[in-house]
Amino acid sequence: MKKNVFKIRVIYADTDAMGIVYHANYLKWLEIGRTELLREMGIVYVELEATGYNLPLTEVCCHYLAPARYDDFILVETGIDYLKRASIKFNYTIWDEKKEKALVEGYSIHAFTNNKGKMVRAPKEVVEKIKEYM
Repeated sequence: MKKNVFKIRVIYADTDAMGIVYHANYLKWLEIGRTELLREMGIVYVELEATGYNLPLTEVCCHYLAPARYDDFILVETGIDYLKRASIKFNYTIWDEKKEKALVEGYSIHAFTNNKGKMVRAPKEVVEKIKEYM
């Protein structure tokens, strides 16, 4: 399975008083990884929304293994675990810059919904692009 890797520098605002990344900021980076992976596949989220589809989060898990600190570079690696009829699961690993140490492992599950919030089948165009990518 192909994966997208996105490099981010930890800024001061992402850290707590000890200079360690505040735990909720990892969720923001998972979103960046997911968005960049979809974009790499030719699925631009704003365009998906414009066609009446959304991908709300239904479940997220982060296993914190080691801290990132102010001014570190981190790598957000994102892949797709599965694509079902009306949901998709992304897997993530956040690494140190040299990819020697995993800092966070996690996943997120998203439902496909219409603009009224009702669960729907994944759009055919999205399914085709994901299958091509995988």
